[in-house]
Amino acid sequence: MTLAEELHFGRTAERLHVTTARISQTIKKLERHIGTPLFDRSSRHVDLTEAGRQLHDDLRPACDQIEAALQKAANAARGVGSVLQVGFLGAAAGQLMVQAAQLFGQRHSGWRAQPRELQIVDGLRRLRAGDVDLLVVSLPHNEPDMVTGPVLFSESRVLGVSCRHPLARRDSVSLEDLAAVKMLQVVGGFPDYWRADRTPDRTPGGHPVEPGPQFETLQEALALIDADEGAFVMGAQVSRFYARPGVVYLPFRDAPPLEWVPTWLVTNTAPQITAFNQAAQDVAARVSSVPRDQRPDAHGG
Repeated sequence: MTLAEELHFGRTAERLHVTTARISQTIKKLERHIGTPLFDRSSRHVDLTEAGRQLHDDLRPACDQIEAALQKAANAARGVGSVLQVGFLGAAAGQLMVQAAQLFGQRHSGWRAQPRELQIVDGLRRLRAGDVDLLVVSLPHNEPDMVTGPVLFSESRVLGVSCRHPLARRDSVSLEDLAAVKMLQVVGGFPDYWRADRTPDRTPGGHPVEPGPQFETLQEALALIDADEGAFVMGAQVSRFYARPGVVYLPFRDAPPLEWVPTWLVTNTAPQITAFNQAAQDVAARVSSVPRDQRPDAHGG
């Protein structure tokens, strides 16, 4: 299941804390037992075969149920069954989650929500592992084992570039300008639809986009941008929460906004999820109804 998510033997070994050889041996043994290849392997790519894809889809619900049951038992053993773990990525989502947690606690005596900051590379993995019960992510998000709630807030997209890059002298950029930069790459096996949206290999006009160095955290990305090692597409909140002298944030003229939504596992049917989502929606609606020049920094632009 992990290899099907990562499609990379090295990253799978890192996640499972075993050697790459152990992963390869296990997959070969499973393929011999089933009688057909589950993965197409080459020196550059790993892909699921039709049989592998079918096995993954059939096993996913059962794996989710097992993980949810184990997490529920662990929570009960720690006496934290009434504490909802709420993950977020980025400062804007963090401020919204803190306010939603306060409202959630006021409305439901005996329940509590604990906001937890995660990194982009491990958000979905930790949600699947049960480390958090709910996670706020940016669209696109289309994972079959997860439920997606309504949009909580949206923000314009910006391109982060070094102040030394020629594009930094502009007031704005187009998606076609991505051909003029190296696009930083997020480490990890992200879905193709997400990479196509955030780190495309071609512009809308068909011009190639050169890939740049990899990163795991936003601070790593900003350090690479500052050093003029590449650029990255982000939400406009970075200009307020992550200002750096060596980084310029250029608004896009032709890119759709980034929309942020809550997501949780299909198997998690706890009533706290519904109650917290309602609190988050109410906080988001309350903030959006206040004139922009009078708002607190709830959405960061």
